[in-house]
Amino acid sequence: MNTDALFLAFQEAVAGRYSLQRELGRGGMGVVYLAREVRLDRPVAIKLLPPELAAIPKLRDRFTREARTAARLSHPYIVPIHAVDDAGGFVFYVMAYVNGETLAQRVTSRGPLPPSEATRVLREVAWALAYAHAQGIVHRDIKPANILLERGTERAMVTDFGIARLAHGSGETGVGELLGTPEYMSPEQASGESVDARSDIYSLGIVGYYAVSGSLPFTANTAQAVLAKQITQPAPPVVNVARGLPRALAHAVDCCLAKDPADRIQSGEALADALAPALEKRAEVPVPIRAFLDRRRQAILGVVPGVMLPFAAVAVDRIVTKGPLGGWIVILAMVVGAAIAVPPLIIANRLRPLLRLGYGPDDIAAGLRTMFERRREEFLFEYGPKLSIRERIFGAIGATGLALAGVAVISMLAGATSGWLPPILLITTYIGLISSLLSNRWLSLREGSGSFWAKRWNGVMGRLLTRLASIKLGPRAVLADRPTEVAIALSAQALFDELPKETRKALGDVPAVLRDLETQARAMRARVDVLATTAIEAQSGPSGPDARARQDALVSELRDTRAAAEQRLSDLVTALETLRLDLLRLRAGRGSTESITQDIEAAKGLGEDVDRLIAGAAEVDEALRKNEHSPTPV
Repeated sequence: MNTDALFLAFQEAVAGRYSLQRELGRGGMGVVYLAREVRLDRPVAIKLLPPELAAIPKLRDRFTREARTAARLSHPYIVPIHAVDDAGGFVFYVMAYVNGETLAQRVTSRGPLPPSEATRVLREVAWALAYAHAQGIVHRDIKPANILLERGTERAMVTDFGIARLAHGSGETGVGELLGTPEYMSPEQASGESVDARSDIYSLGIVGYYAVSGSLPFTANTAQAVLAKQITQPAPPVVNVARGLPRALAHAVDCCLAKDPADRIQSGEALADALAPALEKRAEVPVPIRAFLDRRRQAILGVVPGVMLPFAAVAVDRIVTKGPLGGWIVILAMVVGAAIAVPPLIIANRLRPLLRLGYGPDDIAAGLRTMFERRREEFLFEYGPKLSIRERIFGAIGATGLALAGVAVISMLAGATSGWLPPILLITTYIGLISSLLSNRWLSLREGSGSFWAKRWNGVMGRLLTRLASIKLGPRAVLADRPTEVAIALSAQALFDELPKETRKALGDVPAVLRDLETQARAMRARVDVLATTAIEAQSGPSGPDARARQDALVSELRDTRAAAEQRLSDLVTALETLRLDLLRLRAGRGSTESITQDIEAAKGLGEDVDRLIAGAAEVDEALRKNEHSPTPV
């Protein structure tokens, strides 16, 4: 029966109930029509089992049974089935019509999805699958063509549960048993083995791979060749074909594509949780911090040539006029000394406006991390995850130049008096440093330099530069948008700085305790925010009596844990406030160092308890992530 004949025959069979408008699509297990339901006057989509398959009683019964099973599903990310029926020998089911396009059509027409959009779509499909799996239903044909994107809302909705089977069904086999799309089949499904929820997770991983790259991990000229690759070959990492992906998204997709089901993300809920960090909105870096970091980098990259070039001119003059080796040693010592001393002075000078505005090393460290992650994503998109030829060339030149400089230094120390050694040393050192900088500007993005320098700003280097920049600075501002603990710590530090030198020396632990309490309070505040977000997400989990009971228990536990974390946060802020009041009394002549010492010891004890709590919570979260269960923060 040709298409037009099928359309006419089916319309005749359902006349008075449904008015067919046009064909929406077709596949191996059915044809989908757009229609109007006459009685309710609403658009619907009707999936018709092809007559040649409907003529096989076994397939006809199975289609009807599984369609009725799918009709029990009610979830915001699953296309609802209104009716399962037959008329005039035709077997079909009626679904809600989703005005939009499939994910396959979206990627084909516009290219790969942005990471944030792909993450949202994958999470919504993961929640839909989690719900279906909780009802004992495995989809078995998750692919972009079966994911609809609603126009306007962009909501992702899973359709075509028509070939789904009950996870604990009869296990019958026969014509049509190996159903699905080879490019999206799990290894166990491709092998004809029994499948469970983890098979859908694998298929969704390939959907994610396709959504962010526009390509598939396994392709071949025949379906059999594709199935063979699904069974035997590991999937290439998604970052090989989609540069600049957030780590959480790339890791989740790769974990879904493990060959062994036990090594995959185990459930839709766990996959949605694994994708959550990819949707976290990164904090904006304040303009003063961005300006400082950009100028700081320019200063560091420019100081070597900027310092060495004038001394190179002096060196030429010494060669022409005097030429002694000792003169070269003096010049080189001046160059090295200037290279060591000038950058901190430049950075400290540019740090002063930030300190006056109320910013500090912690803000610079946070800005470094955020800007590093953004540069890293841009770098991966432009250059890819592998070393480029440019990096290799500059790295080799830098290593060679520094090696030659080392040989020249050793020769000079050994007593060599060749007049060529000093210029060779100067030139090779210059070439080595510049080439290393050019190479490391790319290499550092691979090795986590943002985290490295952030730790330096949070450590001794940051404190020393802050002290240097604070000389005769005057009062510092307290930003209006500061968290309470930061504002109190800044105020307390300013009070401490105003005390006489002898008193500050007697209270040497105060600055360190203030920093520790502020850091712990900020960490605890972040913990409270995470617990609040997790509780909200837990409330929107799958439904069902058993799932609802587990969900309610999880939400209750999260609320209790959040209340405990909020109490710890209150204790830390109280400890900071106590120290600030102690310093106020001391400055007013009504306090004593002994009382402050007692409060310092109490604050240290509280800080140790909080450190243990945070460390324990991190260990639990890590263990839960490794086991791929839904996180239950402690």
